[in-house]
Amino acid sequence: MLRIAFVLLFALVGGAASANPSMVVDVQTGRVLQAERQYERWHPASLTKLMTALIAFQEIEAGRLTLKSPVRISLEAARKPPSHMAYPIGTIITLDNALKMMLVKSANDIAVAIAESVSGSVEEFAKRMNATAKSLGMEDSHFVNPHGLHDPAQYSTAYDLAVLARTIRKQYPQYDHYFSTEALKDGDHTYTGYNLLLGRFDGADGMKTGYICDSGFNIIGSATRNGTTLIAVVLGEMSSKRRAEKAADLLEAAFAEVGNESFEPVLASMPPPADRSKDITNVRATVCSQEANDARWADRSLDQFASSNMHPLTRELTPDTIFTGGAQGASMSAILLAGQYVDEIPVPVIRPIRLSDEVAESRQAAGLDLTGDRAIPIPEFRPEDSGA
Repeated sequence: MLRIAFVLLFALVGGAASANPSMVVDVQTGRVLQAERQYERWHPASLTKLMTALIAFQEIEAGRLTLKSPVRISLEAARKPPSHMAYPIGTIITLDNALKMMLVKSANDIAVAIAESVSGSVEEFAKRMNATAKSLGMEDSHFVNPHGLHDPAQYSTAYDLAVLARTIRKQYPQYDHYFSTEALKDGDHTYTGYNLLLGRFDGADGMKTGYICDSGFNIIGSATRNGTTLIAVVLGEMSSKRRAEKAADLLEAAFAEVGNESFEPVLASMPPPADRSKDITNVRATVCSQEANDARWADRSLDQFASSNMHPLTRELTPDTIFTGGAQGASMSAILLAGQYVDEIPVPVIRPIRLSDEVAESRQAAGLDLTGDRAIPIPEFRPEDSGA
């Protein structure tokens, strides 16, 4: 059971701790510094991509893939709505670039391409995702796809997502830079990441955001101060700014209590209760109402924040360069000529795809065209982008 010190932290965050699921965990020790509704099933949206990344890291460490392994854009990948890179079918990129695109741009098409490079198909990759979740003790998670676009059968909890995020940061610190990358530069195009903590909260160094109407605005934010790295999981907020502000307030309060040795429990000692609900929360009616959309638009400025723990950017974001081509070796989705990848083989030209009315409307609302080509430029801050 939580001790008094654990309960007192709720009072420290005051109004910052809303009724939505949240959790703060110390990466090194596993100590839980805050938790609220942590076992409630929730649609993870693009936080799903952390599991996709973890499996990619496992494949690299096992020697089955390298950072230069080819990731190929298939028809299945190209059909995914934004956020996406919208490369033509047959485009080959390195796994290194694919991870940047998936984790910074939150590209859904790239998540599918990575899944196919590992397992050959989304269906087989989903099996791997669920097996991995089970091995980590994520008892209240089920994955159907590698990107997090809505599927009623895909869910997780703040607790399980904290376990996933801590596993990545603790077991694979060599890949921390993917989560702290602020922006990407692809030729003349610059893509700004969606994690508003980076550059605006002291010590922020990752990890991932997620948004669909059914889940609201989610974030797993990490920060490091004086050698201590904390992870905050926040689910179901009403805007990109609000999820960042909530994470910042929770992290700030937790850093103030890091030296308090009376805090308990640790993640491993918090098995979910047997009588927990199996229902999956859906907040679409609230988050995607006209009133909520209007409120987000009115509060879109990043020059000021409701949280005193966040501040406007005082510098330009630092982009990493991404590019197509340059791959070496083979993968499940790019095996040619008896397993040898050949860069010079021409790829087919993409054909127009007939989009459903729902997908077409969502693309138009996000300022994108309907042909599968590269996105029309849109404002830097666009919380309505799917999966961000």
